[in-house]
Amino acid sequence: MKIDELITIRLYNQRLSKTNFTKPEEVVSWLGAVQAQDFLGSLWTIGQRMQKLVEADIEKAIADRSIVRTWPMRGTLHFVMPEHVNWMLKLLSQRIIARAQTNYRNEGLDKASFTKANKLFEHALRDGKQLMRDEMYEVLERGKVKLGGQRGIHILVHAALEGLICVGPRKGKQHTFALLDEWIPKGKNLTRDESLVELASNYFKSHGPATVHDFSWWTGLTIAESKRAIEMMQPKLISTSIDDQVYWMTGGSSAPKLKRPHVALTSWFDEILIGYKDRSMIIDSSASKFVQKPKNGIFSSNILIDGKVVGSWKRAFVKGKVEMELKPFRKFSVKENDAVQSVVNRYKSFVSTSL
Repeated sequence: MKIDELITIRLYNQRLSKTNFTKPEEVVSWLGAVQAQDFLGSLWTIGQRMQKLVEADIEKAIADRSIVRTWPMRGTLHFVMPEHVNWMLKLLSQRIIARAQTNYRNEGLDKASFTKANKLFEHALRDGKQLMRDEMYEVLERGKVKLGGQRGIHILVHAALEGLICVGPRKGKQHTFALLDEWIPKGKNLTRDESLVELASNYFKSHGPATVHDFSWWTGLTIAESKRAIEMMQPKLISTSIDDQVYWMTGGSSAPKLKRPHVALTSWFDEILIGYKDRSMIIDSSASKFVQKPKNGIFSSNILIDGKVVGSWKRAFVKGKVEMELKPFRKFSVKENDAVQSVVNRYKSFVSTSL
């Protein structure tokens, strides 16, 4: 397989080049998980893979509990399907907690601290209550749990990793928290091997062709666990090679011919980028020198043409209107400019000026 063919298949499998999805939950279910650390960027990650919806439609799906935002993988926020939350946490959360032990110790947090905080949260959120972050911190302070430093956010994330709380809908511009067991049903009860297969199936159908290292990065699983998941999926996976590197995809992976120029405006945390450990096919040497270096893990949002990063973009609100600043890394052709403007217009129609 050639690199251009691999990129074409990825764009299609990620539903960036062609989609028939009309509901946010269809996108999240297909991708398996959507990184949602950058909330507004994650709305567009979903919206760009759908037909004719706006930000408010996705916020409604959150409020309707069709999709859930929590911390199931890599210690960062994702949108996942309600029926997947519990088995994903059971499979992945303990490794995240183990990796965070040094941070916990540095903040003076121990098992007793988390147990006390969880009891306070459980009482405060009981019977369907939803509280904003500052309100959650007030619950801790009233319960004599010390805050300061990063203690508050560590306590919140730990409670989510243990399956106690999840992120609920927004109140105004502020996110709320709810008790997970009250917010969504328990969902599937899978064995560890069944969970590995489910996770791999979701990943390779929507992100393939991808390597075992890509899958390990995306999930936070060890390489050994990732290899086991791939082995258990046989013969549903097929492999291909580029420069002696093995890439896996589902047996039905194919893609229609890419209509060029194909343009996507993505946040740095879009799955077409964050879903792979190796991003050199998307950010090649001609673009890497222009890509904004991260500050606190945040990169610039990107302009992709035919699956390659060729520029960056950002938005601003000016007098109630969305303004887009585009920074090409090279000169665009007339057709490319027209295609970029078409996606810009679509984004402006998608975004809410009230956010």
